[in-house]
Amino acid sequence: MESFFQAMMAALSLPQYGLSTVFVVAFVSATLLPMGSEPAVFGLIELNPALFWPTILVATVGNTLGGALNWWIGLGTHKAVDKARQDKTHLRALEWLERLGPKACVLAWLPIIGDPLCAVAGWLRLPFWPCLGWMALGKFLRYLTMTGLLLWAVPDSWIARVLH
Repeated sequence: MESFFQAMMAALSLPQYGLSTVFVVAFVSATLLPMGSEPAVFGLIELNPALFWPTILVATVGNTLGGALNWWIGLGTHKAVDKARQDKTHLRALEWLERLGPKACVLAWLPIIGDPLCAVAGWLRLPFWPCLGWMALGKFLRYLTMTGLLLWAVPDSWIARVLH
């Protein structure tokens, strides 16, 4: 059983499997499904420290594309549903988002509110490409920060030994 586990871990640390797994996990976690991708990112980097930058970039792309899907869902929802009567809190949030414009999508990395924020940006018909750029920046900085914090918190990890 231990050799099976070792073989599976070795396979997952290979770029052709590990990076695609990180991409899928990052994509799905950016949708409205409750899931986090940081453990997959850190796990691959722990298994294969040489994949630090490719993993960060692949996770950023996957998570950004998941945010783009949320934007399109929001746009489709706007087209499919008449504007419903909203309370003042919702109106203030929408006004805030409209005032900030696509720059608000840099907050797409936030837990709980980040994914719906992308959908609302699409619903408000904010310009897609600027929204996507701001999403990508926020998500890239999140992965870089979270991975750096994990390396700091787990100083005896393989990647920490390689980088120091």
